[in-house]
Amino acid sequence: MDESSIRSKMQSTLDVVASDISGIRTGRASSALVENIICPAYGGTQRLKVVELASISTPDPTQIVINPWDKSIIGDIKKGIAEAGIGLNPSIDGEVIRIIIAPMTTEDREKYVKLLSGKLENGKVAIRQVRGDEMHEIKNKFEAKEITEDDKFLFEKKLQEITDEFVGKIEEMGGKKKAELLQI
Repeated sequence: MDESSIRSKMQSTLDVVASDISGIRTGRASSALVENIICPAYGGTQRLKVVELASISTPDPTQIVINPWDKSIIGDIKKGIAEAGIGLNPSIDGEVIRIIIAPMTTEDREKYVKLLSGKLENGKVAIRQVRGDEMHEIKNKFEAKEITEDDKFLFEKKLQEITDEFVGKIEEMGGKKKAELLQI
């Protein structure tokens, strides 16, 4: 059992979940709400992230300001945000795009908590899939007499501890995000 490989796979899953839930609206302005939006630009598509199309700032808790590097694509960026289906309404203000974050209703909060729960569960399933693949490897090695029965049980126990650790990290991230969502 290669513990570092397992941890690496599970950490990758954890990173994907963190990125995924950072895009969930909380009623407070955050660059994470828009940075992964894909916009039509230069004959293809580009992510809005700081390094690709624009700088993103949040001058106050109710506003996101996007300052495109190339002012000629400001309309494309606005269109990409509007079509992303995340409930944001961008407006062009001179050479920048402003997005005003409206306060969330109780219904919005409930909807986003449900969305968060789904994303967290998907992350847990992915972690358990890594565990399942590794359990299969351990079983195959045991049946091929490459490891002893004691080693098999030791590896399985260690694998479960690592799995529990990463599932716990997902639950912790989810708890923090849920607290943000429910904060008025």
